[in-house]
Amino acid sequence: MTSLFDPITLRGTTFRNRLWVPAMCQYSAENFDGTPGTWHLVHLGSFARGGAGAIITEATAVVPEGRISPQDLGIWNDAQRDAFRPIVNFVHSQGSAIGVQLAHAGRKASTPRTWDDQVGTLNESQHGWKTVGPSPIAFDGYDVPRELTTEEVRGVVQAFVDGAVRSQRAGFDFVELHAAHGYLMHEFLSPLSNQRTDKFGGSLENRARIVVDSVRGIRAATGDDFPILVRFSATDWTEGGWDEASTAIVSGWARDAGADLFDISSGGNVAKAEIPVGLGYQVPLAASVRADAEVETGAVGLIIGAEQAQAIVADGESDVVFVGREFLRDPHFALRVAAELGVDLPYYPQQYHRAPFHVSQPA
Repeated sequence: MTSLFDPITLRGTTFRNRLWVPAMCQYSAENFDGTPGTWHLVHLGSFARGGAGAIITEATAVVPEGRISPQDLGIWNDAQRDAFRPIVNFVHSQGSAIGVQLAHAGRKASTPRTWDDQVGTLNESQHGWKTVGPSPIAFDGYDVPRELTTEEVRGVVQAFVDGAVRSQRAGFDFVELHAAHGYLMHEFLSPLSNQRTDKFGGSLENRARIVVDSVRGIRAATGDDFPILVRFSATDWTEGGWDEASTAIVSGWARDAGADLFDISSGGNVAKAEIPVGLGYQVPLAASVRADAEVETGAVGLIIGAEQAQAIVADGESDVVFVGREFLRDPHFALRVAAELGVDLPYYPQQYHRAPFHVSQPA
């Protein structure tokens, strides 16, 4: 039986456990230049100190116009690459792995931070910009995006490849392509937001081309040992939209192109979709894609407890478990979960040796 604290190896990287921190937006690049700072060092570093097996940066834009907000991180230039290095080095010093979520927000870009009073698309006076998408179809409440030309889509693919190369050179252990939550790659995948008639629209193969071509390009550019993850929304939760069956098919294509694990979330492309939110509500989606596509997956979504997380990997529903809000509440969540499961971990920070969680005795 697989344990939450068993290691897992993807290509050339072995992760110390299967309890991982997903990308969570921080909107804290205060100079509007996409460069990480002290907040990001402490935020991401705390999860490594707290025992996480792997940590993924927030959505990190591959081009300036791909940011969700003007305060998002970026990886479109070498200054950003270099600013990430101290963060990567600290995470590694604590024994954890770290990856970049490569992103382009598409028609959902140029928006305020979640705690700002503004809503909708920001204008230039608010540090915003004109958004782009696969088709001139607005997300509810946002501006209509400009449709990308065929050559511009190819340019976006190259930007993802370039971002992956910079990430690798910064010392990151892997990358994750963000093809979920209604952002650009998801917009291309879903027939609700993609009405193109060129090679990037129409058939499932064409709509998936931006994802598959990006994976293939990253694999060629980064070599055989560098893991590639893809985050999918498995369903739009809307009739006629993106669905589980299509996710499984495209996961298989992406695997064949060089991807290694699929982080399965849902929703985000339809503003008023009815989503049955509850504890572990997306775990069956990860299990379905894992079985149908015969790929390794990660489950995410209201996973809050030790026994719940352990059961997901033990039952073979997914290969890793992503936990977001609990890690925000308690950066030492992994150490606490291990103690609750009766696992005595060898990687407590030496500075904290006087304050271990008490390991439960197996029943």
